[in-house]
Amino acid sequence: MISKETLDFLKTLKNNNQRDWFNEHKKQFRTAEAEVKHFADALFAILRTHDDVDRVKLFRIYRDVRFSADKQPYKTHFGMTFHRQKPKFRGGYYLHIEPGNSFIATGFWNPEKEDLNRIRKEFEADDSEMRKIVNDKKFQAVWGLLKGDEVKTAPKGFSKDHPAIDLIRKKQFIFTRNFTDKEVLDPEFAEKADRSFRAIRSYFDYMSDVLTTDLNGVSLL
Repeated sequence: MISKETLDFLKTLKNNNQRDWFNEHKKQFRTAEAEVKHFADALFAILRTHDDVDRVKLFRIYRDVRFSADKQPYKTHFGMTFHRQKPKFRGGYYLHIEPGNSFIATGFWNPEKEDLNRIRKEFEADDSEMRKIVNDKKFQAVWGLLKGDEVKTAPKGFSKDHPAIDLIRKKQFIFTRNFTDKEVLDPEFAEKADRSFRAIRSYFDYMSDVLTTDLNGVSLL
C-alpha cells in the first residue's frame, strides 16, 4: 500500500524542489521510492491475472530540464506504466501518484502515424462499435468521456463534414480517472485501480482488433 509518509514526502519536495534539499533527504526518497516500486510490482501481479502485460516501469523522479523553461530538478509525483504484450495486445495502463492529483490513465497517448491513420480510417468506415463501447453507461461510470488532443478541423484526406469527424480529428484516445489522497492510502487501492483497468477491456479488445487487421478485417500479424 501507499503510506501517508510517501505523500508527505512528495508534498515537502514540492515546496523544496532543490538539489541540496533533495540530497539531504535522499534517505526519505529511497524509502518512498521502494514503497512505490513494491506497490507497482503488486499491481503488476494483479493485472497479469487477467491481461497480457509483460513489464512494469517506474519512471525516474529526475526531470530532464535541458529543453524546458521549468528548471526544477525533480518531479513531485511518482508515475508508472504497465505494458501489454505487443503487437497483438494494444494500449497500456498508467498510474500517477501525487498529493491532491492522483489518477490512472489508459488508452493511446501518442499513436504512431500508421496506427493513427488506421484508427481514423476505421472510424471513417464505421464508428458504431466504438460509440457503443464508450457510450455505455457502466463504462462511463468508471472512465467518463474520451479525452485527447485533436486537430481543429479535419486531418488531411478526411472530410470535415463526416458524421464521425469528432472521433476522426482526435490525435489521442485516452481515458482518466482521479483518486483522492484518502483513496490512494486505502490498503485496497491496488485492487480498486485494477477494477477500473478491468473495465477498459472492451475498448482495448476493439482497438487491438483494429490495429492488427486491415480495413477488410485481414490479420496483419
